[in-house]
Amino acid sequence: MLIPQEQANRSISLLAEVSRTVTAENDISKVLTLVLFIMSEHMDMLRGMITILNRDTGEIVIKESFGLSEEEKERGRYRIGEGVIGQVVKTGRSVIVPNINDEPLFLNRTRSRKHETKEGLCFICIPIRAGSEIIGTISADRRLSDPAGEEDRKGPNENDALQHHVDQLSIIAAMISQAVRLRQLAHESDRRTQIPQPPAVKHTEQEDEEGIPEERRPKNIIGNTKPMINLFKLIEKIAGTSATALVLGESGVGKELVASAIHFKSRRSGKPFIKFNCAALPESIVESELFGHEKGSFTGAVATRQGRFELAAGGTIFLDEIGELSLPIQAKLLRILQEKEFERVGGSKTIKVDVRIIAATNRSLENLILDGQFREDLYYRLNIFPITVPPLRERKTDILLLADYFVEKFNQQNQKGVRRISTTSIDMLMRYHWPGNVRELENCMERAVILSEDNVIHGYHLPPSLQTAESSGTPYTGSLQQKLESIEQEMIIEALKRTRGNMSRAAAELGLSERIMGLRVKKFGINYRKFRP
Repeated sequence: MLIPQEQANRSISLLAEVSRTVTAENDISKVLTLVLFIMSEHMDMLRGMITILNRDTGEIVIKESFGLSEEEKERGRYRIGEGVIGQVVKTGRSVIVPNINDEPLFLNRTRSRKHETKEGLCFICIPIRAGSEIIGTISADRRLSDPAGEEDRKGPNENDALQHHVDQLSIIAAMISQAVRLRQLAHESDRRTQIPQPPAVKHTEQEDEEGIPEERRPKNIIGNTKPMINLFKLIEKIAGTSATALVLGESGVGKELVASAIHFKSRRSGKPFIKFNCAALPESIVESELFGHEKGSFTGAVATRQGRFELAAGGTIFLDEIGELSLPIQAKLLRILQEKEFERVGGSKTIKVDVRIIAATNRSLENLILDGQFREDLYYRLNIFPITVPPLRERKTDILLLADYFVEKFNQQNQKGVRRISTTSIDMLMRYHWPGNVRELENCMERAVILSEDNVIHGYHLPPSLQTAESSGTPYTGSLQQKLESIEQEMIIEALKRTRGNMSRAAAELGLSERIMGLRVKKFGINYRKFRP
């Protein structure tokens, strides 16, 4: 039975391979075929299918498969709502069939399972989405009872294993959705008829239990994990109101991005979005910055100046590190929340302002209240709609998405051409605990892009903090030899990938004899055959 860490490592390896395939290959059919092949290796999958909905005819057809003959694949045709696959396209919900013998909806239309025991044969089918539209499915056959006794057992472990595979397939479905959309368009173009086009399969938020459509997600935030989907739902709910929001979370998680997303999805999006860090300036300046000042109100006040609240009129003001405000300024902020009015520093004229306040903090305001450093009445006015942004360690599968985004960003900024992240680097990124969250990951990838000399990010391009025994989960020996062997192993793996498992060519690239190459491969336990097409 796999322990959680081993299971996590296998998932990381699977998703990393799928990610590299989707980004590196231009032939859409080949992309989808390779993805199914990778799934078969990592998930012990007996069969796999990618179906696509033809919106012209309303027919769902198998476009790519693993473990099916061409004849079997051709028989796999369904209508919306017909069989398990048709139901998944119709409802947009995943379906797990633990035993295909017990499911009347399972049609076995391909007849690919007629010569094998169906007892214990499980079928998992996941929708593939493009925005709010269901464009196809990805499905897999798998046996619940593993002959080697490695993974699944009857009982709770069986359910855990099934849910684990559903999670994996859901992530892969999101990763290949663009490729499937292109394949769908090509298929519809090839088979264009005069049949009226049926309406696309749409889903309301109540119907869509697994997430929210892509076009309704914040454009400035990257994430596909469940904590992020929940965050997107909260943003969508509050964006349509004028309620005050309190964004909570550790340093570096992206609280400012959440505030920005709320503003630009709201009715105030055409008005100013003003940001202010309450910890960035001395207390004597903060009051003037927020509320403005009158001419001559203090030394250096040579003209009347509007504060941030006036500048944000009609729009939104984001107050970061709200827990750093002094008690007198907290009292003025409370008045704005209650009365929508204030006076400038040194002024007596009351100024009315219509502004939405979004505050953020990485500190516990409850503890600050107990210490007498934060007003309790202000806390309750701010805490109308709290939103907690998850730390990066709780959304591990988003790390690769973020890393790829930052690589592209810093490629453009630094005129670099980094094309991919090595397997060793991916392992380091996934094992690290990221105390600095997304900001730390961004800094890490900027450094790696700058250091890369062969358009690949290697493990030794990452900061030392990611290469320690504690972050990588490996025993620490303090040996220079261990470090050198780690680099040597990574270089051999990368050479084998480039040469598609050709030992002779890989040895030549590295300047090694074939004999030495063979000894090194054996020493590090590298299976060169898995790199062959």
